[in-house]
Amino acid sequence: MRPQKVLDKEIIIGLTQVFRSRGYEGASLQELSEATGLKKASLYHRFPNGKQQMADAVLNYINEWVNDNVFQALLNNDFEPKIRLKNGLSQIRTLYDGGNNTCVFRALSMQAGIELFEEQINKGMNEWLSTFKKIGVALNFKPQEAEQKAMQVLIEIQGSLIVTKGLGDITIFENTLKNIEHHYLKA
Repeated sequence: MRPQKVLDKEIIIGLTQVFRSRGYEGASLQELSEATGLKKASLYHRFPNGKQQMADAVLNYINEWVNDNVFQALLNNDFEPKIRLKNGLSQIRTLYDGGNNTCVFRALSMQAGIELFEEQINKGMNEWLSTFKKIGVALNFKPQEAEQKAMQVLIEIQGSLIVTKGLGDITIFENTLKNIEHHYLKA
């Protein structure tokens, strides 16, 4: 058997970059091919259902990464809640490359993408809310207040990524993460 020339993780990372920058509708097969290092035929061989299957693979990859890194950091009972929060925010910083990366949820929720990926996006956002609610409760907030804080975190992260891109200023994203930490730990 011939060894694969391009590793699966490299393919997904390439696809992720294109979907983040172009969205679902804007991503062309040529761009997806170039980003993965695969010819179009090889790309379709790996993803017979085309672009939708590629975007599904990206969402699954990001979901696994967030679960393994962000959520595990926030829920790791080996550390006190304050440290868990800081570790989780650090992983969010990594996920979005300090504010340089667009959120895949946002990129895939535009135009036809929302109809195709609404269930996955909804599930992913609810997992963010649930996990941040848990860290809020661990930091001694009442469940309702922890739930409100979790919603605010989701809004602030998503909003700051858009504003960071729009103004070309990554300090906006960094300051948002610092503000989130402050809002959780000021009590």
